[in-house]
Amino acid sequence: MKGGGIENPVFEPPSPDLGRQRQASPAGAGAGVPAAEAEAEEGPCGWGPCAPKALQLCNNPEGYLAAYSLLAIFQGIVVNGLINISISTIERRYELNSSLTGLISASYDIAFCILSLFVSFVGERGHKPRWLAFSAFMLGLGSLIFSLPHFSSGKYHYGAKLEDTCQIPGTSSANFTCSASTKSSLPKYLYVFILGQLLLGVGGTPLYTLGTAFIDDSVPKHKSSLYIGIGYAMSLLGPAIGYVLGGQLLNIYIDIQIPERQDTTYTKMDQDDPRWLGAWWIAFLACFFAIWLLIIPFSCFPKHLPGTAKIQAEKVSETHNDGSEALVETKNIGRSFKDFPMALLILLKNPVLMSLIIASSSEALVATGFATFLPKFIENQFGKTSSFSATLGGLVLIPAAALGQIISGILVSKCKMDCKSIIKFMIGTCSVALLLNTVFLFAKCGNEPFAGVSETYNGTGMLNNLTAPCNANCRCLRSMYYPVCGRDEVQYFSPCFAGCASHLFNNVKKMYHNCSCIGKPKRENGSEDFLYEAVSGKCPTQCKFLPLFLIFFFFAVVFTFMAVTPTTVAILRCVPDKQRSFALGVQSVFLRLLGTIPGPILFGVAIDNSCTLWDINECKTKGACWVYDNERMAYLLMGISAACKIITIIFVVTAVCLYKPPPASAALSQKDSEMVSAIHT
Repeated sequence: MKGGGIENPVFEPPSPDLGRQRQASPAGAGAGVPAAEAEAEEGPCGWGPCAPKALQLCNNPEGYLAAYSLLAIFQGIVVNGLINISISTIERRYELNSSLTGLISASYDIAFCILSLFVSFVGERGHKPRWLAFSAFMLGLGSLIFSLPHFSSGKYHYGAKLEDTCQIPGTSSANFTCSASTKSSLPKYLYVFILGQLLLGVGGTPLYTLGTAFIDDSVPKHKSSLYIGIGYAMSLLGPAIGYVLGGQLLNIYIDIQIPERQDTTYTKMDQDDPRWLGAWWIAFLACFFAIWLLIIPFSCFPKHLPGTAKIQAEKVSETHNDGSEALVETKNIGRSFKDFPMALLILLKNPVLMSLIIASSSEALVATGFATFLPKFIENQFGKTSSFSATLGGLVLIPAAALGQIISGILVSKCKMDCKSIIKFMIGTCSVALLLNTVFLFAKCGNEPFAGVSETYNGTGMLNNLTAPCNANCRCLRSMYYPVCGRDEVQYFSPCFAGCASHLFNNVKKMYHNCSCIGKPKRENGSEDFLYEAVSGKCPTQCKFLPLFLIFFFFAVVFTFMAVTPTTVAILRCVPDKQRSFALGVQSVFLRLLGTIPGPILFGVAIDNSCTLWDINECKTKGACWVYDNERMAYLLMGISAACKIITIIFVVTAVCLYKPPPASAALSQKDSEMVSAIHT
C-alpha cells in the first residue's frame, strides 16, 4: 500500500497535520511538532546508517503485519498450544497436582495483568516496533526457561508396570500403600515453570496492546479493521499448530531413547502404557530459536512508517464526546508517568469504552471456557476418545474463530463503518450467536450404561458402587481408569472391575477374556460376539447428534468472533488518540480479570457439578471425575454461555445509546488540515 504510514500523535504532542483531526482549539494548535521531525521519524527500514535497499520493500504496513502475524503465531504456539497440551505430562513428570499446574497456567495472565497498564502507558510514546522486539526477546527467553527443567532433572525412571486385569490372590502385582514416600525434589521445579510463564506474560503484553495500536496507526481508518482482523486471525493459527506439533512430539519418549532395562523390576513400555511420558520439551526449544529470529525484523522498523502525516491528515476523530479529548489535549496528559492516574481515570470514566470492555470480557469468559472444555464436552456427550475429541474441538474452534474475525474485518472495511455503526454490527453478531447457542438444548445425549454407576452388574451389585461380588477378590484400583466395553453393551470402569483375568491383542484393540462380571451378549447375530468378552475403550454411543452439534457450534463460534475485531476497532475509535494503546492495556486487564481467568474456573465448576463418579483412590483422596451426567452438563454450559451472551448484548446496546460522536464542526476537512499545517510550518 503506497503511502502507508502510522498515525501516531501518541508519540508526541499533537499538531493539526499529525493525528486525526481535532477541534480547532488554541491548545491543539500550539502543540505542533515540526514537519521535519515527523518526517525524520518516518525513517527507512534498517539499523542507523545501515539501511539496505532490499529492506525498504518491507517498510510498509504489509511488511509490519507479516512480522506481527509471525510473532503472534509463535506466541500462540507456546502459550496457548504447547503449554496446554504438555501440562498433564509436566504434572506427572514433576509430581505436581492440578492446583499447582493451574498456578502455572495462571502465571501468564498474572504477569499480563500486572504489566499491561504500565507497558501500554509508557509504550504509548515510545518506539513501538522496538517494544515488539523486546516482546520477541522475552517470549523466546520464557520458552527457553520453560524447557530447562528437563535438562536438570535427570533421566525419567518410569517404575514397575501396573496390571489392569483381575489379580487373583497369590499372583504378584504392584503393592499400593498410603504410606508417605521419600520426599522428592522434583516438585521444586514448579518455580522454574512459573518463572517461564511470567516471562512469557511479559513478552505477550506489548504484542496485543502496542502491536495492535501500531497497526491502527499505520493504515487508513477504513482499512484498520481488515488489517487487525488478519493479524488476530493469524494469531489463532498458533494454538492449532501448537496442539498438532506438541501432540506429535508426545509420541516420542521423553528422553528420546527408551532404556532397555533399568533394574529387575522395570519393564520396557510403549505409548499405550500409563507410565509413558512424551518429549514435551523439544518444541519449546525450537520456538526459542524461532522467536529470537523475529527480533531482527522488529528492530529494523522505524518509529513511524513512511506516510504518517498524510494518513493522519485524512482521518476524522470519532472520539466519544464527553470532554476527555479536550482535557487530554489541553493538559497534554501522557507526557510523563505522573500523568498515569489521571490518564487511567479518564478512560475509566468513558462509559462507551467501559461498556465495550465489559462486553468483550463477557465474550472472553465464554470463549476461554469452551476452548478449555469443549474436548471434554465432546468426549463425554458423544462417547469419543480424548484425542479424537481434542482434534474435533480444534477443527471447530480454530477455523471458526479465524473465519469470524476475517469476515468481520472485511465487512467493517468494505462498508466503511463509523464507530456507531461498528457497535450496532456487534449487536447483530452477538444476537445470532445467542440464538445458535440453543444447540445445547436439542443436540445433547443421554448416558450410556455404566456398571456400578447406572447399572448394577446384572443385579448383583449396587448403583454408585464399582465393587460387586463378581470383582470383590480382584484387588482393583479405582485410581486406574481404563474403560472397557463388554459384549453385553455395558461399559466397565476397567478390565479389573469387569472381572477380566486375561487379555490378548489383535491388530486394532486389546481384547479381554474370562470376565466374571460381564453378562451374555444382547445380540445373538453371529460369531463375532464370542471373539471376546470385553474390548478396550468406551462403548460406541447410540447418540447421532454429533454432526448437528458441530455444525451449529461452528457457526456460533463464527458469529461470536465476528465481534472481536469490531470491538478492538471501536475501542481505538472512541478514545483520544493519545490514549489508544493505553485503552487496549485497560481492556487487557479487564479481559483477564473478568474473562480469561474466571472463564475456565466457572466452566470447570459447572462440569464438576455434573459429575456422577469421582476418582477416590485407596487413600480416600478425591481426584478427577470419571463419569458425568450428560444432560446436566449440557444445560449448565448452555446456561453460562447464554447468560454471558445476554450480558454482552446489554452492554453493547448501552455503548450505542451512550455514544456521542464529535460535533460536525469539530471535524476539519483535509483541505482545512493542510492549510493549518502550512501555517504551522
